[in-house]
Amino acid sequence: MRLTKLQKQLCNELQKGLPICPRPFAEIAKHLNCDEKKVLQQTRRLKNAGVIRQLRALINHRALGIVSTLVAAHIPQESLQEVAGAVNSLDNVSHNYLREHYYNLWFTLQAQTAEQIDVALSNLSGRFGIDFHSLPVKRIFKLAVCFDAESRERVLLQDIERIPERQRIELTRNQKLTLSKLQDVLAITSEPFAFLCGGGLGTDDLLTIITELIDRGVIRRIAAVLDHRKLGFVANVMFTAEVPQDRIVQAGESLARSGIVSHCYERKTFENWPYNLFAMMHGRTMGRIQHVISKFIEAEKIHSFQLLPTAAELKKQPVKHKFC
Repeated sequence: MRLTKLQKQLCNELQKGLPICPRPFAEIAKHLNCDEKKVLQQTRRLKNAGVIRQLRALINHRALGIVSTLVAAHIPQESLQEVAGAVNSLDNVSHNYLREHYYNLWFTLQAQTAEQIDVALSNLSGRFGIDFHSLPVKRIFKLAVCFDAESRERVLLQDIERIPERQRIELTRNQKLTLSKLQDVLAITSEPFAFLCGGGLGTDDLLTIITELIDRGVIRRIAAVLDHRKLGFVANVMFTAEVPQDRIVQAGESLARSGIVSHCYERKTFENWPYNLFAMMHGRTMGRIQHVISKFIEAEKIHSFQLLPTAAELKKQPVKHKFC
């Protein structure tokens, strides 16, 4: 889909987050010197074309005491469809990717406790006779999943996200009720928050609650999630590197500053997998990604690393949690 100037502007504005007000699309229209009707029309068009995957609240599960991990496994080709289907059927799996590597299946798993994650992986291992390796995050360097639809030179918008809090935040009853409803996809209407009203809570009450949840770091923002491939960022690679512990912070912060990196973490390793620095990289070409990697490994004196290009997206769906 060839995007118009307004559609590109909308992609960028909607990723930054909806204004928390009764008619957020009208506020966006003012900013773009447009009218609400046209903004709604073009937003729906982007959604129907698949450029916008969803319009939803981006929830910081760490602030709610929910734990997560990245899981790697080597799946024989003859078992791949069955195993991938079993993984995708788990409600607490949000992302699942096929990657070009010996470890070809990579998915993210969430649970209330680390013990529940261990049980889930043990059940999968017992069912298929395959080792599933858990690589939980030890340190976050960057989270900035906002793709620049307007620029041909830049991949990501300026990093607008703070690092999510790890400390558990206690919620009031009304905050829990509102957060539960906000796990659903928002409709592209002039009043997208209206469906939250009820139970004695009016629009002003709910907007106050949403603002509180954002201010406390429970909700990162309410925004559009885009299909970056439809914006032309068709090269996508998970980069992993082995970095000495005394240099992991320096290397992680350096890599996080790259404009092609959306996620950057220090993760736990496992036997025969010494790579502790992870980054998701995106570009219009693999050449651009390779150029950034070459400069990074030379500057940081990295001698051991792996590239895991994305072969297929098998699942991408937020996990729904019970807060009440």
